Amino acid sequence: MTPPTARVLAAAALVAALALSVVPGSGGTPETTCAAAAARDRRVDYGFCVSRLSHHHDSPDADTWGLAKVAADVGIATAGDAVYDINALLAAKPAGGADARARAALEQCKAQYDAAEMAFAEAYDGINRRDYAAGKAEAAEAASLARRCGRAFARAGAPPPPQVARWADESDKIAVVCAAITDLIK
Repeated sequence: MTPPTARVLAAAALVAALALSVVPGSGGTPETTCAAAAARDRRVDYGFCVSRLSHHHDSPDADTWGLAKVAADVGIATAGDAVYDINALLAAKPAGGADARARAALEQCKAQYDAAEMAFAEAYDGINRRDYAAGKAEAAEAASLARRCGRAFARAGAPPPPQVARWADESDKIAVVCAAITDLIK
């Protein structure tokens, strides 16, 4: 390769790299993407967004589209963790007795979080096939399912266990993050 050809190729590579750096949705970090999502939707908890997305194995190489899928995948894991914790709580509560209503609420919560896990998976699939409206709708459905768990405890006249309340909060937050990042995709 002659020196002028090498310079032309290097210049072309630089131009291509610069072009990609200014195309919305072509790159970003969890920090910059979460900041943009929080600027677009005030319900986004920036610290939560960065914390949850930064710990995911796909985040370092993800663009905005990839981070929207990461948020949905974090939602899947969150709902799955809730099911795990609820199963442990159910194993510790014998059927019948004074805790029968709380146990029934836990069983309802387990069903809600199983469905929330599937809804987050559908959100991931929607975003992956670039059907962003479907992805956002499924993320919202997942958050709604998680909130129903709290209502089951309210009907039972008992407060939800702390870990169950935490999973509802996290499910809601990650659904908001997922929708807000999806809105950033161009």
